[in-house]
Amino acid sequence: MARKATTTDAVTLPEADARALAEGRHGDPFSVLGPHGDVARAVIPHIARLWLVQGRAKPVEMVRHPDHGELFEGPVKADKSYRFRAEAEDGTIWEFEDPYRFGPVLGQIDEYLIGEGSHRRLWQKLGAHLISHEGSDGVHFAVWAPNAERVSVVGDFNAWDGRRNPMRRRGATGVWEIFLPGLGEGTIYKYEIRGQGGHIGPLKADPVGFGSEHPPRTGSVVRRAGTPEWTDGDWMATRAQANSVDAPVSVYEVHLGSWRRTDNGERPLSYLELADELVDYALWMGFTHLELLPVSEHPFDGSWGYQPVGMYAPTIRYGTPAEFSAFVDAAHRKGLGILFDWVPGHFPTDPHGLGRFDGTPLYEHADPKEGFHIDWNTLIYNYGRAEVQNYLMANALYWLEEYHLDGLRVDAVASMLYRDYSRKEGEWVPNVHGGRENYEAIQLLRDVNTFAYAECPGIMTVAEESTAFPGVSRPVDTGGLGFGFKWNMGWMNDTLSYIQKEPIFRQYHHNQMTFGLAYAWTENFILPISHDEVVHGKGSMLGKMPGSAWEKFANLRAYYGFMWGHPGKKLLFMGQEFAQGAEWNHNKSLDWHQANDPQHKGIQSLVRDLNLLYRLNPALHLNDCRPEGFDWLEVNDAENSVFAFVRKGKKGDPMIVVAANFTPVERGAYRLGFPAPGVWEEVMNTDASVYGGGNRGNLGGVTTEAEGWHNQAQSAAVVLPPLSVVMFRQA
Repeated sequence: MARKATTTDAVTLPEADARALAEGRHGDPFSVLGPHGDVARAVIPHIARLWLVQGRAKPVEMVRHPDHGELFEGPVKADKSYRFRAEAEDGTIWEFEDPYRFGPVLGQIDEYLIGEGSHRRLWQKLGAHLISHEGSDGVHFAVWAPNAERVSVVGDFNAWDGRRNPMRRRGATGVWEIFLPGLGEGTIYKYEIRGQGGHIGPLKADPVGFGSEHPPRTGSVVRRAGTPEWTDGDWMATRAQANSVDAPVSVYEVHLGSWRRTDNGERPLSYLELADELVDYALWMGFTHLELLPVSEHPFDGSWGYQPVGMYAPTIRYGTPAEFSAFVDAAHRKGLGILFDWVPGHFPTDPHGLGRFDGTPLYEHADPKEGFHIDWNTLIYNYGRAEVQNYLMANALYWLEEYHLDGLRVDAVASMLYRDYSRKEGEWVPNVHGGRENYEAIQLLRDVNTFAYAECPGIMTVAEESTAFPGVSRPVDTGGLGFGFKWNMGWMNDTLSYIQKEPIFRQYHHNQMTFGLAYAWTENFILPISHDEVVHGKGSMLGKMPGSAWEKFANLRAYYGFMWGHPGKKLLFMGQEFAQGAEWNHNKSLDWHQANDPQHKGIQSLVRDLNLLYRLNPALHLNDCRPEGFDWLEVNDAENSVFAFVRKGKKGDPMIVVAANFTPVERGAYRLGFPAPGVWEEVMNTDASVYGGGNRGNLGGVTTEAEGWHNQAQSAAVVLPPLSVVMFRQA
């Protein structure tokens, strides 16, 4: 028999504390629970009996509070560890350690940095961490909720009862923490938060949780971030060259859930399957980088990841965080970079998310004129709050460090830069100077870029920015935002508008294909044909093209040829590389069967060869972002819808002349100026039969004549096939 408590048969806990604990509203549980002198106390509902076990001594049965039966008290020897032994109503007996006998985990420096909003590696302290603490293994939980009256960790381990594991408040930082011994990886948990006035809102997922349940379930899951077993050292040491403005950067944008699904279509491929199939395919196609639509955990499939809740958790849809790491590692070992769509502009209103996290507008603005996106029904981060800036800055660094990602493509930057973004007059709050610029968001972006490039050498950051905001990809110390690259949305809109017109009308819109060169050197541009161009009724790339079936394919081939010849890095969304006929559907696989059709396969072969040509010829990539790499040859031939220009690398690199004919009429002897005499070999012809064309062109190349043309001393009569682009390289 267990020995009865001998100190007293009455509890010593003051009634006010007892009542507060029983009602789940005690804001300082460590002041009364656990060992205090020679007395230990615990809150354990729904058990029949409880004993305290200390060393080899006989277990001591603890006294139940007469008015609050879930409260127990018993004698304990100070400075010695102990365990509890509990008996359920059905007689089941089990032992466990008391979380309230453990001291805090966070140190004073952590408190200071978190309170100041300057803890750059915030994820190392907040969230759920598997640790060994004071001789016991378990999980340390820490969460920021400064306006809460009480915060508890809840899960299956405590019957989702917020009275059982209330946390310790850490001074004025607003952080709450607790170490729960005995928990391990895979534990599902949330936070129960008692807000001001005693209101208990919906259970909240961990803002810094590293794992999540599979949607539609919304619990956080204890996981380890990243992996300690990286094998990509060679890539990491040399990736700076692959990410530079001088490099051939050709990006394959991918939604992992619909790139390819299993044979029966029931599920998407896993991270481990993608590590083989997707990585190998992208490399075979000649792309240099994958860009992943957001893989941060998100509740709604239809958001494609752009409404994230788990900013620190790779989505479980395709596997665990360790398996996501293995995917990145495999890509790096094979020489493929991985970019990640990062969404710091807004977050959804799902009850388990960040909205009114501690019962107050904590992460978001209180005023909907500042804190709510009308277009997307989402909340906007309060960038002026130091802790929120810290949360986002640390998140950017987290993905780059823990998962070895090679860059961040930042979503919807324009919505962050301007307070009046998509708002009518009177529906927005001006800045302190009465203007529309969002100074706090601008500073956040500058800080993120500064720290990302400083802490993670060799990465790139990319802005999806649709306005004329100056200096997006210019250094912070010169007044820029500090991004490495910017999506050229203007070029994309203009050229797509042009190519969708019937050829007979293109002569009246000639400037849509040339205007991009008027500002081409103001930023380090990427030419993006992204997922946004094949959704919401916009149809597919092939579907945008005018004319007969043959003309549609020819137009698309010519457009891609023009794009790869044009200054700027390249980006295509999945399916566009083989001219998928249907609009993208995130719920199903790409139509891979079409890639076996000769016309579709021709487009695929063209993109593959364009990537190869782009990578092997410095003239096509070295000066993508500098004016010395480009000269117009023919810019004014609107009547024939012909464009011609020369691309140049460094001195001694063979130059490449690009000529485009955007009419269905063959130009059989079109005189074209060349920047140097001699033989120029035809290295690309989008009308080649291997691509599905009519095989008209300049087989064997051309030899220039000393006849001035296009402001050049040399020229030659060339064949410009209908709806085509041809490229000539200095032999």
